[in-house]
Amino acid sequence: MKKIALYLLIATFCNNLLAQVTGPLGKNIHSVKLYKPGDQTTFPILMLNSSDVLELHFDDLDAGVKNYYYSFQLCNADWTPSMLTTFEYTKGFQNVRISNYRNSSLSTTRYTHYQATLPDRSSYPTRSGNYLLKVFLNGDTSKLAFTRRFVIVDRKTSITAEVQRPFNQKLFKTDQKLQIGIKLDERIQSFNPTDLKVVVLQNKNWLTSRFFDRPTIYRGNYFEYSDEEVTSMPASKEFRWVDLRSFRLRGDKVHDIKTKNDSTFITVKPDPSRKDQVYIYYNDLNGSFTLEALENINPFWQSDYAEVKFSFFPPGNKPYEGKDLYLFGEMTNYAWDNSGKMEFNKERGAYEKSLLLKQGYYNYNYAVFPADKKGYPDFSETEGNYYETENSYIILVYYRHFGARVDELIGFNFVSSILHRQ
Repeated sequence: MKKIALYLLIATFCNNLLAQVTGPLGKNIHSVKLYKPGDQTTFPILMLNSSDVLELHFDDLDAGVKNYYYSFQLCNADWTPSMLTTFEYTKGFQNVRISNYRNSSLSTTRYTHYQATLPDRSSYPTRSGNYLLKVFLNGDTSKLAFTRRFVIVDRKTSITAEVQRPFNQKLFKTDQKLQIGIKLDERIQSFNPTDLKVVVLQNKNWLTSRFFDRPTIYRGNYFEYSDEEVTSMPASKEFRWVDLRSFRLRGDKVHDIKTKNDSTFITVKPDPSRKDQVYIYYNDLNGSFTLEALENINPFWQSDYAEVKFSFFPPGNKPYEGKDLYLFGEMTNYAWDNSGKMEFNKERGAYEKSLLLKQGYYNYNYAVFPADKKGYPDFSETEGNYYETENSYIILVYYRHFGARVDELIGFNFVSSILHRQ
């Protein structure tokens, strides 16, 4: 019964995550990035009442100038919209125009690059929690271009965490177990262990996140989560990569570059299944991508786009029955939509997918989903799961006191499966 209840909780949480659209809604929007200044791979997080900011970047391939606006929506721990009105969690204007833009130059692909630093002084959130950044046209919220997630923390906890090897023999070689200890400070008076909710993200990815609402140990203001049936996650394998920082020189993993009618077409070296390959450690970006160019140009508005073709050969060159294969990583927004769904080519015995990508360095993996796309992505058939894999984990602690209408985010911690391994 315990396992059945756990699976039902996971399924409900996962469905809520999918219900919140987070991918680009139009084919004209590309290369969306939201990060802390100075590092494109950072998790978008702000401290409440601080000077922290985030950078937003995106391209509109329709070119020309459009009036894009953004707004914030406060959500609960499971990303369902909060019951609060905008005025209860935002000070200043509800909608803010993105006035910083540049037309592309030195590139064959025409686009307009937009960027913003947020929160703006004219509009900023006043509560901690989960926030959905909505970008839309002409001040009309019904003309949604895309959304992205970020969080604001009002730290009221101390969090300790370790990555351990599970005792369960079925998980011993494939999973990583988290042991989490949370100590509340004196500002939080919790009399019910379910007042806290803990969310764990592996490699900054919300789609594979885990949701804990019952501690293993509860003693005063101390909460511990260590039940490996709940806190263990498949470890997968280090991400694959392709170097697209130059369209003139063949970067690592690039098979071919062709130019036709001012358009660039790149073929990535075919990828086989790695599930039976020996584990090898190497540095990766944990699924992220960075916009970069080897040429002496600005990567945001002077770099180019190319049609990039990926191929994956499944075992026996046969498709996965009743399942779909996706390119998985930040470049496809972690398969939130169908932009990363691959098609099986019977003649080649391979899955194929072409993406329009900007110059940069890209991490990705291949994930199998059920045809109805319910549940978590499965890497066991494409990458394999190995305990030794380097993964980053983000721990988010939410609190809702009796009678409150929204979840506060009161704790945050980052751990590495290598640096914080026991």
